[in-house]
Amino acid sequence: MSHKYVYLFAESNGKMRELLGGKGTNLAEMSNISLPVPQGFTISTEVCTKYYEDGRQINADIQAEIMDTLWDYSKSGPKKDKYQSLVKVAGCDVVKNEKTGEILFFACKPVE
Repeated sequence: MSHKYVYLFAESNGKMRELLGGKGTNLAEMSNISLPVPQGFTISTEVCTKYYEDGRQINADIQAEIMDTLWDYSKSGPKKDKYQSLVKVAGCDVVKNEKTGEILFFACKPVE
């Protein structure tokens, strides 16, 4: 894959507004100045254009990059408080609140 479509907040900034849109760049900027924004990523505006060009389908390269980002994030995402834990459920990584049982985030590696 030679073209990048997914950008972590940590690698984004306000100068990327055209590529990431207003919400994506604003979240990145807030994250970069240490405001309490959950870690995350933005899918570029190019994906929307490509989606329509491809007949309202997300192509395999873009899907793979999104899933790889989710998978990597599930492995390295921060523990937000002492009640959170990363557990395996049916081959997926699940971050859940041990106190309430609420699922906060999950990612599954696609079968290849």
